[in-house]
Amino acid sequence: MKIFKKLDIVIIIFLIILSFTPHFILGSKLYKNYSSTYASIKVSGKLYDNIPLSSFKGEKILDINTSKGSNKILIRNNTVRIIEADCKDELCIKQGEISKVSQTLVCLPHELIIEIKGDESTDDDIILSH
Repeated sequence: MKIFKKLDIVIIIFLIILSFTPHFILGSKLYKNYSSTYASIKVSGKLYDNIPLSSFKGEKILDINTSKGSNKILIRNNTVRIIEADCKDELCIKQGEISKVSQTLVCLPHELIIEIKGDESTDDDIILSH
């Protein structure tokens, strides 16, 4: 009695290969060489501030007060985290710190989104023809 038929093995191999597809598609964005990184802070869908991280030295605490509530954001050692919030669940504090491009922190009750973004290095030469 056979446990696997030939078609079963083909399907299993296909699914294993398919499971790595998101890594190859999205992974290229995550592991790019960025010349600089910054934290993009948005409140209610509008840009509040862009904080450069790759050139940032020291520690900074931002107080964001809106009609929805207040948050304290800590920027230190190229990382960003929410250290204080007056929302009920405080899930934004429990998310921890972020430092890599495309990572996000979200406080839904206060409509706050912090995303790490990067500027791609422009080492490529451009040849213009006339």
